[in-house]
Amino acid sequence: MPQKPKVSIIVPVYNAAAVLRRCIDSILKQEFTDYELLLMDDGSSDESPAILDEYAMADTRIRVVHKSNSGVSDTRNRALDMAGGDYIQFLDADDWIAPEATKLMVRAMEQKKADLVVTDFYRVVGEHVSHKGDIEEEGIMDLKTFAGHMMENPADFYYGVIWNKLYSRRILKEHHIRMDPQVNWCEDFLFNMEYLLHCGRIYALQVPVYYYVKTEGSLVSQGMSIAKTVDMKMSVFRYYNDFFARVYDPENYEARRIQIYGFLGAFARDAGAISFFPGTKRLGRERQSADINPEASDTLLTNAYYQRKVLDKYLEPVGQHYDLSNADLRLLLTIAAVNRKTSRRQLAAYAGVSSLLAAASLQKLLQQGYVDTENRLRDRISEGMKQVADLGRQLIGASDQITAQALEDEEKQGDLNLHITDKAADLAEDLVSALADYRRAIMADFTQEEERQYLELTERVGRNARAALEDGAVRNVR
Repeated sequence: MPQKPKVSIIVPVYNAAAVLRRCIDSILKQEFTDYELLLMDDGSSDESPAILDEYAMADTRIRVVHKSNSGVSDTRNRALDMAGGDYIQFLDADDWIAPEATKLMVRAMEQKKADLVVTDFYRVVGEHVSHKGDIEEEGIMDLKTFAGHMMENPADFYYGVIWNKLYSRRILKEHHIRMDPQVNWCEDFLFNMEYLLHCGRIYALQVPVYYYVKTEGSLVSQGMSIAKTVDMKMSVFRYYNDFFARVYDPENYEARRIQIYGFLGAFARDAGAISFFPGTKRLGRERQSADINPEASDTLLTNAYYQRKVLDKYLEPVGQHYDLSNADLRLLLTIAAVNRKTSRRQLAAYAGVSSLLAAASLQKLLQQGYVDTENRLRDRISEGMKQVADLGRQLIGASDQITAQALEDEEKQGDLNLHITDKAADLAEDLVSALADYRRAIMADFTQEEERQYLELTERVGRNARAALEDGAVRNVR
């Protein structure tokens, strides 16, 4: 009997031949591989059925169902009845996902012990793309907290759609939650509200991992009569109103009634990517990329470049979640690895960034409370950053922030005494995972013995390189 997959990925398909391969290929390129892919052909009349069968023949994780046309809700329900994974992930055939999407969602679900994970996404319009999210709150949220965010932007795609979320199949099964085939507008939103009523822990993964393409012919882009729009919206509002009445006690519900009724004046929106909007980028430039010349020989320089770009690849999602650049994260990792006393120039040198960029990154880390200095600390061990140090260094934490003036005053007296703070615990956990991903990537086909030898030899190379530099090294650089 085949082993149960961790994730069931569901894709309803209807006449999507022009874009279908892009969607399926993005799933097959996932770094997370323990999934089944349910491709549900909803009576397509183009080449979609043949394309689906072609993929099913090539990969045993793919299951294809051909059925008569019954609509997207019924199609998804049939897939949910078939699904065997612990978690459920949805895609639309027009869209695609980043290679780390499923991995990051599953990791967040399990590390945070969440009932629902919600991610940011990319909004794609032609050759332009923009990052879309809504919740900036760190850590686990309970239902009331999440509902409060949703109340502020009730018609935002971030809350209404199902493709930027990871669901627990246990909750779906225990509470018989399914799409309503009789509803053809906001059916995703109704599904989400029903699911949320059974969630105790919700986590916002502030990393864009889904590429959403708004296509002509979708319900949100079709014209509707005013009467039909009002009727459908009133029907959804009755459910929306009941949702908040069940989330809050009567007193809190009454206090929020005006805000809840704001839903009636809102329309589904997804913050379109327009070339002149702030934050909009050319498609393909929204992520870290590597410029690889297939004719280049393997040398010390090219191999160092490849490894650096792989590290950047795995650091990037962490930075997106915490609003930090890769340079910020490199500086943080450097602070974790060096002894307490250091200088800005040394930080820049070890992190491999310019002094100007190091100064800006350090100030950002200080302002956000991830780093503090000796003269403001009461020593406390930060368990998470002990792992980030990776070589067993014991790091100190504190929750106080420091001003730029205090930093300047301390450096005038000598080296900086930098420490990682307790606030960085969640960030540290994510960095540990990113470094583990990096290690797995660069040692993908190693045996255990080869891994041991590589780590031992790498350490020896580092000691030899340091020894070769010792005589001419500048001491206590400032």
